[in-house]
Amino acid sequence: MEVCQSVRLRQRLESLARAGVLQLPRLRPTGVSFPGAATGDPASREAGADHDRRRGLELLQAEVAACTACQELTATRTQTVFGAGSPAARLVFLGEAPGADEDASGQPFVGAAGQLLTKIIEACTLRREEVYILNVLKCRPPGNRTPQSDEVGNCRKFFERQLEIIRPEFICCLGTTAAQALLQTGESIGKLRGRWFTHADAMVICTYHPSYLLRTPAAKRDVWDDMKRLMDRMGVALEPGR
Repeated sequence: MEVCQSVRLRQRLESLARAGVLQLPRLRPTGVSFPGAATGDPASREAGADHDRRRGLELLQAEVAACTACQELTATRTQTVFGAGSPAARLVFLGEAPGADEDASGQPFVGAAGQLLTKIIEACTLRREEVYILNVLKCRPPGNRTPQSDEVGNCRKFFERQLEIIRPEFICCLGTTAAQALLQTGESIGKLRGRWFTHADAMVICTYHPSYLLRTPAAKRDVWDDMKRLMDRMGVALEPGR
């Protein structure tokens, strides 16, 4: 057991070194904590937790940038697309994979589908900065093709660890690939909609991907029904008439 742990640790350190991460943060000695922790100050405890989440995501992002597990994706990508938003988000949106705009910018959901997702988030009386947005794959598939099963398998450890760090209360899967990857099911998005699932401590809801809505505008009503169901469970009040 100790030998296996040593091998995994060495592999992790080598991966971080390739990404340029040559120094890790020191653990605080026993009895040393962030200011206010000893007095039980809630604001200070939350600040400390937020710091830890941000640092954890930074280290993981460096590891993702150094990943070469998928040879085709590594050869054709401009850069990896990690994720963006609040590390303390209650709600996470999980998509499929970066597109051309995302590959160029390094940010998730910034193209036409991303602009539509922003409108959906704002219609829910939220802001992009309040949620966290990521994809199953961290590299753009050539021609925006559907991710292959081995590619999803290679990226699973990354999006799973992102979710472990953020610890959201709710996850909204956008489209078939995201829903099937997270829930490890073969059911279609049409059958997964309208039902609640769980992943770790988070409640999961599934809906259509914004890119599908661009091709099928009539499905926007279905997505809005899903969002109203999600906001109701989250306790977020929507504007009257919506």
